[in-house]
Order: sequence, then C-alpha cells, then structure tokens
Amino acid sequence: MLLEGFYEVVKQSDEEAVVQLSDASHPIFQAHFPDNPIMPGFMHLDIIEDVFSLEITTVKKAKYSAIVEPSSELTYTKEHNKFKVYCKDNIVATLLF
Repeated sequence: MLLEGFYEVVKQSDEEAVVQLSDASHPIFQAHFPDNPIMPGFMHLDIIEDVFSLEITTVKKAKYSAIVEPSSELTYTKEHNKFKVYCKDNIVATLLF
C-alpha cells in the first residue's frame, strides 16, 4: 500500500486530523524527487480519504500553495466538503470536493 509508513496520525477528530510525515527515506519521497524530496500533491487526497474515511470521486478545486517536505507535521481541517491543509500555521493546500 502506498500510504503504509508514509504518515502517522498524531491527533484526530471529525473536523481535524494532525499527521506526522515520514522522513525522506520513504519510497514516495525517494520517487518525488530523490535529490530534493517533496510530498506529491495527490498524497493529500489519499491522506484525507484515509483519515476521514471518505471516498473522493470528484475534485472540484485543488490549490497547492506551498511545498511540503519530509518529516513535516500537517493539520487537515474539514468544513463540509472543503479541506484546508496547514504546516506550521501556513496553508499549504485547499481542496474542495
């Protein structure tokens, strides 16, 4: 499974989830990109599906506003079908389903 070992849930509720990403040795970071590992944007979708027990079939809008590096702690907030992703109080992604 692609997500296996990629992140760990630190805190979770119905409206918020905090996850700790793995270090740069994880295969996802090794593939994207080996010399400058960053989190691929599509992984936000997989994490949202996983931690909020959703099945995303349509993405109405996705905006990625910052690079996410290995070992980052991310906070996912949910308001109806809109999700915001924060890293150190900065929005790194906004997704609407």
